[in-house]
Amino acid sequence: MRSNMKILKKRIRVIVEKTNTGFSAYPFDEQIPAGTTGRTISELQDNILEVLNFYFEEKGYIIRKENIAIEIDLQQFFQYYRVLNARHLAEKIGMNPTLLSQYVSGKKKPSQAQIQRIIGGIQNIGKELAESTFLH
Repeated sequence: MRSNMKILKKRIRVIVEKTNTGFSAYPFDEQIPAGTTGRTISELQDNILEVLNFYFEEKGYIIRKENIAIEIDLQQFFQYYRVLNARHLAEKIGMNPTLLSQYVSGKKKPSQAQIQRIIGGIQNIGKELAESTFLH
């Protein structure tokens, strides 16, 4: 890090969209003309960090991963993580499976409270999986 560079303090919301070849990402703030692509979410995260650092370097700032808030809509999330069963998730979080299916298909938009409920359920499943061990 150059001595005259400052670490950017604000969070930058980045919208992620699924494409035929992977993913594309661009800042929610249209004043930041930066976008990129990647075959995987991990590659996309690295690429968006690089492109944002290139953009903000002229302004004297450095971007860290913590500054980037990646956002993907439910429909695209479930397209990418096909291993997740929406019906099972709905049952696990006490949501009507048909309602979650409508959110996933884009027929209905979930409220912020519903999004948090869904995210919480997904995170709990991830935690359960991370804590699992298998017999060998």
